[in-house]
Amino acid sequence: MDYGSMLGNSFGYAKEAVWGKWMKWIFLVIATIIFPLIMGYIMEIYRGKTPAPEFEDWIKLFIDGIKLFIVQIIYAIPVIIVGLIFFGGSLALIMSGDSEALTAAAAGTMLLGTLVMLIVAFIIGLIATFGFIRFARTDSFGEAFNISAILAHIGAVGWGSYIIALIVLWVVMVAIGMVLGILMMIPFLGWLIVLFIDPVLMIFAARYMTHIYESAAAPA
Repeated sequence: MDYGSMLGNSFGYAKEAVWGKWMKWIFLVIATIIFPLIMGYIMEIYRGKTPAPEFEDWIKLFIDGIKLFIVQIIYAIPVIIVGLIFFGGSLALIMSGDSEALTAAAAGTMLLGTLVMLIVAFIIGLIATFGFIRFARTDSFGEAFNISAILAHIGAVGWGSYIIALIVLWVVMVAIGMVLGILMMIPFLGWLIVLFIDPVLMIFAARYMTHIYESAAAPA
């Protein structure tokens, strides 16, 4: 898997999507505020459309975005349950008394809960990411959760290559996030710049994930 080529292509794809197309760029900014719209647009990217699709048919994009949001919520349920169990337990310990032992136990429970949540979120995220793309390409809620097919597709990509590709994306996004954090310190202009960059980053990340998905010969 050529990570550098995927990054370069994804950056070029995102740039072509907005550069010199100011009205489309403004629409995308609006879509990040009315979030189902940007999620619907991401669905179009997941479907493998190239060059980047135009921002058309707002109703379809909104409906697609709501569908994707529902899929995301369902995938998040295990993480939410783990959080409720551990943090609920911590709260119960705190409310049951004010001794140092109980406070320490509550803190330990919260720390363990956070660790377990991160592990569960990571595992779920590996599957969910391909589930989102599979959903976009089939428009089937059932296929979004076809775990055996998703695992087979990841296997075709290669688990090692897949995880490295995600780490590469994470490092790039963190680096860009740090720059955006600095830009946010600029009065007024900073948040405006970030507002316009956000949809470009979403397009970049969606295109990069699509590249990973398409790197396997497994069926969509």
